[in-house]
Amino acid sequence: MVAKDRETIPTSERELTITRVFNAPRSLVFNVWTQPEHFSCWLGPKDFTAIACHMNVQVGGMYRACIRSPEGNDHWMQGIYREIIEPERLVFTFAWEDENNRPKHETLVTITFKEQDNKTLMTFQQAIFESIESRDSHNTGWSECFDRLATYLTAL
Repeated sequence: MVAKDRETIPTSERELTITRVFNAPRSLVFNVWTQPEHFSCWLGPKDFTAIACHMNVQVGGMYRACIRSPEGNDHWMQGIYREIIEPERLVFTFAWEDENNRPKHETLVTITFKEQDNKTLMTFQQAIFESIESRDSHNTGWSECFDRLATYLTAL
């Protein structure tokens, strides 16, 4: 089914865009994306826990993190930073890992941060997914992450 989706589903339908406004300065929102001590506090959907987070935030640098589900299942992710323009833009690859720590299907994440009335307008884009189901699953997961991020920013 995945191969069929790649062949028949338009690319535009395998892209994800989420826009959020956070009640925090742009520099702070950028920092919680690029500092592991912050990133690990909100990474993962509702009821997940980040149990590992390693980040080399520079162009060409790698990140690797693990989130644990409420059932105790670990989900490792990794990627490479492609572009960093502090505090405006962050671009990196994203891939879940297989059981041998090798990346599976890779997508590209682009995040822009804009000041808006003493708040931050964040636009998150991720593409190209193998299927609409994968896009929708990431939409749910990232949306729950961003709910956690909003709460975390309020606590800071």
